[in-house]
Amino acid sequence: MQSCADVPCHCRAAINHLWHAQVAASRLRDSANVAQRQYWVHFSTGIFIVNYKMMITLNATHQADLTSWVDSANTTGNGFPIQNLPFASFRRRGSGEAFRPGVGIGNQIVDLSRLYDLNLFTDKAQQALEACQGIQLNGLMALGQPYWSALRLALSEALRSGSPHEDAIRPLLVAQDEAEFITPARIGDYTDFYISVHHATSIGKQFRPDNPLLPNYKWVPIGYHGRASSIGVSGQAFPRPVGQTKPQNEGDAPEFGPCKRLDYELELGIFVGQSNEQGQRVDIEQAEKHIFGLCILNDWSARDLQAWEYQPLGPFLSKNFASTISPWVITMEALEPFRTAFAHPATDPQPLPYLHSQANAEGGAYDIDLEVQITTQQSRDSGQQPFTLASSNFKDAYWTAAQLIAHHTVNGCNLQPGDMLGTGTLSGPDAAQAGSLLELAAAGKKPIVLPWGESRSFLEDGDEIIMKAVCKKRRLPRHFLWISIGYGAQSQFQGRVRQRKE
Repeated sequence: MQSCADVPCHCRAAINHLWHAQVAASRLRDSANVAQRQYWVHFSTGIFIVNYKMMITLNATHQADLTSWVDSANTTGNGFPIQNLPFASFRRRGSGEAFRPGVGIGNQIVDLSRLYDLNLFTDKAQQALEACQGIQLNGLMALGQPYWSALRLALSEALRSGSPHEDAIRPLLVAQDEAEFITPARIGDYTDFYISVHHATSIGKQFRPDNPLLPNYKWVPIGYHGRASSIGVSGQAFPRPVGQTKPQNEGDAPEFGPCKRLDYELELGIFVGQSNEQGQRVDIEQAEKHIFGLCILNDWSARDLQAWEYQPLGPFLSKNFASTISPWVITMEALEPFRTAFAHPATDPQPLPYLHSQANAEGGAYDIDLEVQITTQQSRDSGQQPFTLASSNFKDAYWTAAQLIAHHTVNGCNLQPGDMLGTGTLSGPDAAQAGSLLELAAAGKKPIVLPWGESRSFLEDGDEIIMKAVCKKRRLPRHFLWISIGYGAQSQFQGRVRQRKE
């Protein structure tokens, strides 16, 4: 953030002109404007926020003093304030209704299918609603940033306090705790990356203590193509995976049976929006235009199966049994206030030209706090609170979302609306910020003692993993008002391991 004094004189003149123009207009309309250098004025405080060559700029939907006529959206820390407006695919639990797209506001969901029928919006916003007539969000994702921004602005205006549309929209609300969800998009393809240098180093030390990182790691975003069919949403329960494991003695036959070293991986999912044609590269300057939003991702891992099968082509049965995502996708526009600078350490190789831009360096990372908790059958039976295993932050990743899109498409790979990229395990620089049990428990050598007396090296049947992600920023220093944006009901999602019954 820059104060007015930090801005060059010619820019201050432009800001002053913009200030008077916008005060007269009372709002900033163009949420999708892309310019070389843009300024947004916070009317309440006169704070100037400067963004350089960003795909989206701060606009009227980000104002920290906005409130909603949906009272629960105004509760501190609820995760779904009017500044958020995340998307999901839902229906009333047990109703047999068709799933359809919705937008979260407080503890409610706005039914976008029914909202379209009211004809309250116009132009691109109404066209975006028309694309929400299916089961999932692929149609909306395909339209592109101008339509996403137009719909976000229209929803913000319709849901804010004093809106003339309150009476019309209130009957369209469905309580989140009365809903069930499917994946927000039909995920055609899934690619998992490995972008936490801290995770890669920690795991590498277990196998190569003197040289934990392979020579390519700091040059290229490492990834592999996964499968999409077994990706589910929060609440997903799955049987313990089975497969072959490494024999104890070299030359013996491998063992076959249930996995004994089941693990979680704390990740974020990146949903592709607008597609690119096969053979067309996406330049890093344009990459964020192709990202619809982010979700939480737990890419469950069967470590003992993985150790036996991953060479030479990578994991297979150790990954394909389940991955769990949050039902809610937070758009990149909602995350705009939480941008932060990105850089590789000066002593590391710097990104090759196709992975570098000034905009990415100045604001390509995102300040998103992550947390993982555990409950067990014993803890739930005795009424114990979930235990926090670790916390980390997305801004510590070695590569940005824009770089992943640029790298994925550099050889002409065509990404489709609804495709998902996984970040890989997001561990931080400290041991307490490890994003997996493989790191926290040192591959089983240092079991984690839980408050209710149990210990864990890896997950047991009945264990439940809870992941949270939240963005917080103090936007009005005089009032110490925090904007808090979360990724799901109570900013969390769950996945549970079931005992396998043959």
